[in-house]
Amino acid sequence: MDYETYEAECEKIRAENQLLLDAFREDLKAKKLSQKTIDKHVSNIDFYINDFLLYEDAEPPEDGVILLNYFFSSWFIRKAMWASAASIKENITSLKKFYGFLEEKGRIEPDEYLDMLQEIKESKEEWLENLRKYDQEIASSDFW
Repeated sequence: MDYETYEAECEKIRAENQLLLDAFREDLKAKKLSQKTIDKHVSNIDFYINDFLLYEDAEPPEDGVILLNYFFSSWFIRKAMWASAASIKENITSLKKFYGFLEEKGRIEPDEYLDMLQEIKESKEEWLENLRKYDQEIASSDFW
């Protein structure tokens, strides 16, 4: 895909993502979460679907259900300056809620959601270890 086509596809997806984020926000409000918690979840998901999923290719949110390992084991650690154990855990929670929402709306299959939950369970400690290794490598480098 050439750059102009890619950008046009990304703009289309971003417009659709905004509608999805608005619906997700309303769903979280209906579940009586605090405004601060809602804002954090929506911000985390916005970053995932509008930055990560559109970074290399024009991926819709539904395709992101299978990309968590790459996101947490590498991309997030390298691209998000605020990456920490706490932010990884916060993002995991946000993604569970978001993809649970998509499953409830019929936008992903129940098996996809269950596979995602299993991947989180099996990989979370590895993702946190990758962050620790990355932070140690940066701290021990002679770059600065």
